[in-house]
This record gives sequence, structure tokens and C-alpha cells, in this order.
Amino acid sequence: MTLSNRNVPANAADEFVSKGYILLKQFYDPATFVAPIHEGIRKIIELVCKKYDIDAPTGTAFEAMTLAYPQIIAQNRAWGGEIYDAIKHIPAFLRLVSDAGNEEIFEKLRPGSVPGITTTGYGMRIDNPGEEKFRAQWHQEFPSQLRSVDGIVFWTPLLPMSEDMGPVQIAEGSHAEGLVPVYSDDAGAGKTGAYALHLDRAEERLARYKQVAPLTNPGDLVLMDFLTLHQSGYNISKMPRWSIQFRYFNYADPLGIRIGWQGSFMAGVDFKVVLPELVATREEAA
Repeated sequence: MTLSNRNVPANAADEFVSKGYILLKQFYDPATFVAPIHEGIRKIIELVCKKYDIDAPTGTAFEAMTLAYPQIIAQNRAWGGEIYDAIKHIPAFLRLVSDAGNEEIFEKLRPGSVPGITTTGYGMRIDNPGEEKFRAQWHQEFPSQLRSVDGIVFWTPLLPMSEDMGPVQIAEGSHAEGLVPVYSDDAGAGKTGAYALHLDRAEERLARYKQVAPLTNPGDLVLMDFLTLHQSGYNISKMPRWSIQFRYFNYADPLGIRIGWQGSFMAGVDFKVVLPELVATREEAA
């Protein structure tokens, strides 16, 4: 499926430039794109249950994702990590990431761009209720991804999103801030890497913008500029929040060309080495 048979508003590019994000309803056909991913997840969870002799329901993807997975991590949190790492290799997931429609929507929102996929920047999040260590606080995507400052985050849910599950929160229009310096702090929750990055004077910056948290369903797509401030919501429901994230970048972006399209944390590179001007001291950030 390409853009010719998807519901993309004629003013999508203008809205994206203005707000720094856009929501496209049912951009992915659930039967074509989402159902095969669900089945891949179900099979992996079923295999893990058998491996560790866990009696949990895996007859449907919904049961596996919302009932069996919590039972698995209740017995051993590391077993959940096995699932987290395994699901990003599901062929149907990689087909969605590399779907031609993604490249076309990137080019529509970034005229004249040369799209690339951040290969260390795709995966699925499993945000468990009340688990703060791996929740992404307010941030811009660029420091943790690099490649090019002219990039776009693709975010799509694998389960219907409700308010208590903590949908992604977006500061509308905040990409106008430009590049925001960051500092590292584990926030008392043992956070490391990209999870430990904090925006310089975050509260002051966020106060300038309207905050939105779109409620989405499988097949819906949220697109965010690499400079748009956003964070994972707080999951206060009784089930994990499953979602897909991947990133496209622009080879033609001057900053991307200057840094040789290097990646950041997931590529084994600390952004401080590549762009030291993005580093704020703790005192400056206070």
C-alpha cells in the first residue's frame, strides 16, 4: 500500500510543519500489517512459556500480550527481556518498518529529502504498569538517535490506547525550540543511556506549549519531528502498553552529512562525542 490508497490529508505537510507532529488514522491496514505482527508476538510468547514451563493463556495474541506476558515477568523480569529482544526480528514487523508508504509519507512531509531508515532505531516498546525505569521522560529524538536532525519518529500502537495506559504525550509546536541541550541523571530510578537524558530547563520550555496525548488504535500512525518534545505517558492501567517505534532520517540534511550520519546510543556512540554542543551541565539545567 502506498499513499495513493491511504487517507492522508492534503494539508498534512503544512500541519506537520506547524505542529511538529501529525496523526494519520488507519495509515496501516490492520489485517495486512498488524495482524501478522500480533501472531508473531503470540508465537514467541508461547515458546517462552513452554521454555520456562509457565501455564499462561496464549491462544490469542491479546491473551498472550496482556495476560501471559505479565505472568512471565512476574516470575522473572529477565524473561520479558528475551521477548523484548526477540519480537523486533519478526518478519512482518520489518515489512511494516520498510513499507513503501513510510518512505512516501516522509518525502511528502520533507520535500526534497533522501529518506533513510535508522536501523538501530526500530523496535517495539512494552511499557508495564508503574514501571518507571524504562519510561522515556520528555525528550527530543535527535540526541538519542542522531543520523540527521531532519528526522521523523513513526509511532503506532499494537493495542487500542486508553488514557490510563499512558499514550505518548506531545508538546505541540515545540520543535520550534531547535536543538535543546541535555544532561544525564538517573532520576533516582536507575535510568541509563537515552533514558537518563534530561532536557535543559525542561519545565520552562514545556510551559510554552499545549500538550496533547492522542488516543490511537492499531493501524493509526503518529509522526513526530526529531525536535518535537515528547514523552511516554504513565501507564496506570492493569495491562502492558505495546507499541511500535521506528525512525526515518534525511541523508540530504546538512548536519547529517557533517556527522557522517552517525547513530547514537543504540549504535554504540555517545552523542556527546559527536555533538558536544548539545551537552548542558547540571547547574545550567537547574
